[in-house]
Amino acid sequence: MHLRYSYRIYPTAGQRAVLARAFGCARVVYNDALAARKEARKAGQPYPRSTDLQKLVITAAKKTPERAWLASVGVDPLIQSLRDLDTAYRNFFDSVSGKRAGRPVGLPRFKSKRDNRQSLRFTRNGFRIRSNGKLNLAKIGDVRVKWSRNLPVDPSSVTIVLDAAGRYHAGFVVDVEPEPLPEASAEVGIDLGLTTYAVLSDGTVIDNPRFLRRAEKKLKAAQRELSRKAKGSRNRAKARIKVAKAHAKVADTRMDWLHKQTTRIIRETQAVYLEDLNVRGLARGPLAKSVHDAGWSTFRRLLEEKAARYGRTIGIVHRAFPSSQLCSACGHRDGPKPLHVREWACGACGVLHDRDLNAARNILAAGQADRLNAPGGPVRPGVAIPRQARPVERGTRLGDLQPTGVRAAGAGGIPRL
Repeated sequence: MHLRYSYRIYPTAGQRAVLARAFGCARVVYNDALAARKEARKAGQPYPRSTDLQKLVITAAKKTPERAWLASVGVDPLIQSLRDLDTAYRNFFDSVSGKRAGRPVGLPRFKSKRDNRQSLRFTRNGFRIRSNGKLNLAKIGDVRVKWSRNLPVDPSSVTIVLDAAGRYHAGFVVDVEPEPLPEASAEVGIDLGLTTYAVLSDGTVIDNPRFLRRAEKKLKAAQRELSRKAKGSRNRAKARIKVAKAHAKVADTRMDWLHKQTTRIIRETQAVYLEDLNVRGLARGPLAKSVHDAGWSTFRRLLEEKAARYGRTIGIVHRAFPSSQLCSACGHRDGPKPLHVREWACGACGVLHDRDLNAARNILAAGQADRLNAPGGPVRPGVAIPRQARPVERGTRLGDLQPTGVRAAGAGGIPRL
């Protein structure tokens, strides 16, 4: 599997100027290739192949007075820029044909020099790591790297990134084998929220740190200072960087916290079950700022990536599963409840439930049932089934949900078949 290791780099003033030139050359090559393909489409001609584009926008362009400055940078980042364009077109066509899952992908767009993020990619021929720890880049020189940890193997490529805060990073891509952890006996269901970030089915509560809310006062002050500066002035550029650094600090703190939480969960549990939340829909409502601040999608992505690396299981329960309506003790479905109701008593057995803990236990049972039933195992431990179960889609089946009043065995309220 491929992993990316990112490190801060500190180029000198001269190297920053060369990198700025390289960023611009890669952007121009990308835009020229995109314009050539757009013109071919308007003329009713087939898309130019990558090799033809390379000859047109790199090899031949260097010999013209308008693009002679392309020869001042290494050719490797320019070729990688064309490969990025090929990837963008491939993602668009796969999205249109249905081969690519997820949100629809649009056609590639022209890049701007005012973009908040600039990047270059070098393959093995364009970089090397010196014995003194410096990173040598073709036609740029030796760049100082802050090695926070060692690379597990030799990298296959490196991407140099300049972010909106003016920081330079080097992202190395390495190919490593999965490292399964010793098998654990614990399995947990997780109910995500805003009052508390997550409640696990074993009773663990993870408080919501609210990084954006805590830094909001400082962010507002920096944004007000930026709005008072004259457009195009140096003071405005300094104020913009100050705002970008404040936002970067919030994002970095959140990502560090998410990494620590997901790593702990993966180490301690063999299987993790989550609810498939409609984050995009929630982010358009009145709680949009809090939803974005929580970073639920990043939390789920990190869990899935680390589970694949360390031999754990991630199960996703369908978003329509009524985790907050079922009693985790007897399975009675008690109907929907407004968000301000944090505790409720089951109308059938009388057990008093904490809303989030009860939902986490239902998610755990639903995920376990779906995981066992999909390969043909019994839904409930110790109960044999007379026939092989049919494969089910990822998540709890909506057809299994029964109307209010139906009781189910087990902690998850999964209806009897």
